[in-house]
Amino acid sequence: MIKITMFSSADKVAGQGVGSAYKELINLLKERFSDKFDIKINNYGRSDLSHYHTIDPQFYLSTFSKKRGRKIGYVHFLPETLEGSIKLPEPAKSVFYKYVINFYKRMDQIVVVNPTFIDKLVAHGLDRKKIKYIPNFVSTENFYEKSDEEKKAFRKKIGVPEDKFIVFGDGQVQERKGIDDFYKLAKGNPDIQFIWAGGFSFGKITDGYDRYKDMIDNAPKNMKFTGIVDRNELVDYYNACNLFLLPSYDELFPMSVLEAFACGAPVLLRDLDLYRAIISGYYEPARDYSDMNDFINKAATHRDILNSFKKKSKEATEQYSEDNLSKIWYEFYTDQYKIAKRDK
Repeated sequence: MIKITMFSSADKVAGQGVGSAYKELINLLKERFSDKFDIKINNYGRSDLSHYHTIDPQFYLSTFSKKRGRKIGYVHFLPETLEGSIKLPEPAKSVFYKYVINFYKRMDQIVVVNPTFIDKLVAHGLDRKKIKYIPNFVSTENFYEKSDEEKKAFRKKIGVPEDKFIVFGDGQVQERKGIDDFYKLAKGNPDIQFIWAGGFSFGKITDGYDRYKDMIDNAPKNMKFTGIVDRNELVDYYNACNLFLLPSYDELFPMSVLEAFACGAPVLLRDLDLYRAIISGYYEPARDYSDMNDFINKAATHRDILNSFKKKSKEATEQYSEDNLSKIWYEFYTDQYKIAKRDK
């Protein structure tokens, strides 16, 4: 068996896509390859492969140990993608950003969840040959389309009428997520219910914390901020909504979009280059607030146009299925093990 140690603190902070992606991968490997991979979590014993999911200082120090075997780094963010997420004063900001890149440079192999990150990493000084793209995925056992009766029951639970048009989004409450446009859309469309599931995963160091806290406290009647929601309950929100909207300005491969796809929800996204690279054709693109507003109003008035988007969501789920990704991860780890043995 190949000994793999996963190093991660991603599941310690609720409401982060990194933690969701980490949990999905661990569950997949344990369910399908328990006879092939001996997986340990945050164990400092000897390993064939060490897969770093987060960049904790203690993990960085461990990379200097020969016990780690071949070191694999998972890139979920770059310094530039942290802008609009967390607010750090100088010189702490510069020091932290430099640390992030140094951590990645300590790796023997890098995995990115979006191919648009490859050139950016190369620009930071990493070797292109050591970078591999493997997309995220979600479990269709946990995220799936529920029955009409179950959808109605959940709407009743949260106090939203059956015929009310719901626009749902989720993620951390921060500028990068486009929460300002989501809020503005709610204020401009009082007859439509807007729901945002998510909170301040980074607490008060969230960029713009005071402004967004005030926004939540003074939300219009048709705008509901749920706070951080457990993933087991998120499936109900995806099913209850008529349209999923993520107005982010910057993402990698957002788990929330994959979760929405898996639940059969029509998806509206800000039209970003990174989305075109991975999920083109599966969602409705919007350049700005005006485009989002136009499509929402069109869909709310003529709901049958969303049927084709539900079909597209199902197609996207098949593309990024557990079956497909399990094969990719199995081949990746076995290839890395062969390289580790060869280089000994």
